[in-house]
Amino acid sequence: MLDANMKTQLKAYLERLVRPVQITAFADDSAKSREMLALLDDIRSLSDKISMTRAEGDARKPSFMLTSPGHDIRLGFAGLPMGHEFTSLVLALLQVGGHPPKAEQALLDQIKALPGSFRFETYYSLSCQNCPDVVQALNLMAVLNPGIEHVAIDGALFQSEVEARQIMSVPTIFLNGQPFGAGRMGPEEILAKIDTGAATRAAEAISAQAPFDVLVVGGGPAGAAAAVYSARKGIRTGVVAERFGGQVLDTMTIENLISVPHTEGPKLATALETHVREYAVEIMNAQTATKLEEVAGGFRVTLASGAALTAASVILSTGARWRRMGVPGEEQYLNKGVAFCPHCDGPLFKGKRIAVIGGGNSGVEAAIDLAGLVAHVTLIEFDKHLRADEVLQRKLRSLPNVSILTQARTTEVKGDGSRVTGLVYENRANGELVELPLEGIFVQIGLVPNTEWLKGTLTLSPRGEIVTDAHGATSLPGVFAAGDCTTVPYKQIVIAMGEGAKASLAAFDHLIRLPVEKAA
Repeated sequence: MLDANMKTQLKAYLERLVRPVQITAFADDSAKSREMLALLDDIRSLSDKISMTRAEGDARKPSFMLTSPGHDIRLGFAGLPMGHEFTSLVLALLQVGGHPPKAEQALLDQIKALPGSFRFETYYSLSCQNCPDVVQALNLMAVLNPGIEHVAIDGALFQSEVEARQIMSVPTIFLNGQPFGAGRMGPEEILAKIDTGAATRAAEAISAQAPFDVLVVGGGPAGAAAAVYSARKGIRTGVVAERFGGQVLDTMTIENLISVPHTEGPKLATALETHVREYAVEIMNAQTATKLEEVAGGFRVTLASGAALTAASVILSTGARWRRMGVPGEEQYLNKGVAFCPHCDGPLFKGKRIAVIGGGNSGVEAAIDLAGLVAHVTLIEFDKHLRADEVLQRKLRSLPNVSILTQARTTEVKGDGSRVTGLVYENRANGELVELPLEGIFVQIGLVPNTEWLKGTLTLSPRGEIVTDAHGATSLPGVFAAGDCTTVPYKQIVIAMGEGAKASLAAFDHLIRLPVEKAA
């Protein structure tokens, strides 16, 4: 199952086990069960601390559970955790085997102290780059707290469950049999939902922070670069972010980051955070900024949790998010057929009819990828012509299960109350309204800057972007901005990094020019 190179690498990792790991496998006569058993046998052969047994029962097949003798650990995988989830499997083996996790001690202590009984089930797809964060967070919690159980389930392999539970996006989490959440979540976000008082304690801890010299709002490439450059100046630096990595976490393949021929978004996000943590930077994750105001000595940033932070200067790097169509039914059927990530959610639409909205590069690439999974793709473009690169258009037009509609404007998402059943579009050439039956809609029409909370505080462009000058300065002296939330053209990772570094240098220059009494 594993090639020689992968076995060599995995064997080196498994040498870190400090206690036995017991694998209990549940299998039938299917091909997938045979593959799973071959995988588990390969793993068993790589360490004398790992043993494997087979068991009967009504467990999902194929599936397996991990535990360690003498420890109450209930952690499992249903399906073959390959692809993006292979790392989740390796981490689970290490953590069940006693290797210490890489996490802040306060977080580990909070997980261990959590009272109650929690049975989590996470549905993932092997092509989803967001899913491993959820799987790994809940696996860690299951290792640390005997009251927490977790099973990660390959939704593409257990289609009957996906249909019965009406799962149309991944990752989707169930707690004690009931829907709990969807989308990327780390341990902080999960704990905030199940640990009464966690949000209040976190807000109190954040509010107790001493003033920063530079506070970076946003943890994407621009924010990470700004934090590194500020910390290297020896000034007190903080980062407050909804999720470190930002939109990069939703990016499948990155091949234009100079000197890095190929990487994936989550890997880059991890590398960014690792780099920032090499310096004395205070990182405050799972926090959303809601207000920026001038105060004595600088600025105050208020968060949705009620916490507030003060700083002599601020760098805004809040990034952008997927633009929505803004039509009736779209909000109602989000994650019920309306999706934004073809790599994550595409496998859940295998054999179904879907539409892709948008004829730019992202829309055409999505249509090409999805055509290999679904029964039929209809690409809908507002303009008279597709805007994607010609090479992508040629590839798209060569696919037999793709239809292209130009001069078409989506006007409504249709559904039966629980899932999408179609959409209505206007033929802009003659004004005719046409209803298109389908089961999924992937929206790929660009980005919207995350700046609504700044309206009236500083100058924004008509598109909502923060207006900056050549130094990254905004209309509010002492506040700088960088990345996709600004008017800087060409929204690219490498540009965001450079803009973040520039904004940090400009902020430092601003600080050293302040009068001594104000800087203090």
